[in-house]
Amino acid sequence: MSTETTLFMFPSGRVMKYAITASSADGPTVILSNLLCAPLQSWDHVVPVLASKGFRVLRYDLPGHGGSSVAQDLSSTTFDSLADDVRHLLRHVGNPETPCLDRRQHGCRDGHRVHARHPSVISRLVACDTISFSRVNAETADVFGRRVAAARKTGNMDAIVKGTLERWFGRGWMGENPSETARMRQAMRETSIDGFETCCAALRNTSLHLRPLLEHAGRGVESALLLVGEKDANLPESMKGLRQGIEDGIRKSSNPDASVDLKVIKGAGHVCYINGFGQFQETVTDFLKE
Repeated sequence: MSTETTLFMFPSGRVMKYAITASSADGPTVILSNLLCAPLQSWDHVVPVLASKGFRVLRYDLPGHGGSSVAQDLSSTTFDSLADDVRHLLRHVGNPETPCLDRRQHGCRDGHRVHARHPSVISRLVACDTISFSRVNAETADVFGRRVAAARKTGNMDAIVKGTLERWFGRGWMGENPSETARMRQAMRETSIDGFETCCAALRNTSLHLRPLLEHAGRGVESALLLVGEKDANLPESMKGLRQGIEDGIRKSSNPDASVDLKVIKGAGHVCYINGFGQFQETVTDFLKE
């Protein structure tokens, strides 16, 4: 099993850091997309599991996260532009079709958007702890704008990292798992303020609205799995509607017999592949191997 980490340069000069881990060069590719504030190493425990099953695992850093740079205009990042970034990367690494694990905490990358904009790129979709629309569209408070302003005022991401960790895992879990908490804290510190702001711009944009895209997002998808942490606020309930929308879209667009499962990861919060790792990896590998 080997891991290759390198940079991909877009025509604009912006770079994206990515890593490929594989035990075999010809296995199907699984894309792992990241959370806001976390670089690609947040998936370090999941990668060897998937690679040992014969998958070629592709991870990448979001703009301003880890080794990826940001666009000159921080407000220009949207979910469409993030989806296009993924398509360019896939062409670069030579994979026209691939399964996809879509991890979207606040939504810094969206597999639905990728295969809605680029049909048949993704054959199997796993969406984890997924919101359906931005707070602007939901007409609720703009927490991201306040957090960006706070980071700018202090000149660092320390308070953002601390607060985000507590929201993701809870203080109890963090106290019981100090080494994993420290690992994630260190990884999250690789997010720049510019990176935080530009990805928050995507989250604050009115274009973040999945429901109208679900019909198109079904094109080329064989099956989908939705995962949500049991303790992830109201998402276990709200993702039921998303599950039905994805199922309807897949049935109408590509597979009339498709079914979309929604699985609750027991005891997990917003990052179910970390504090629900055992059930997560078992559920996902079973789904991808079907």
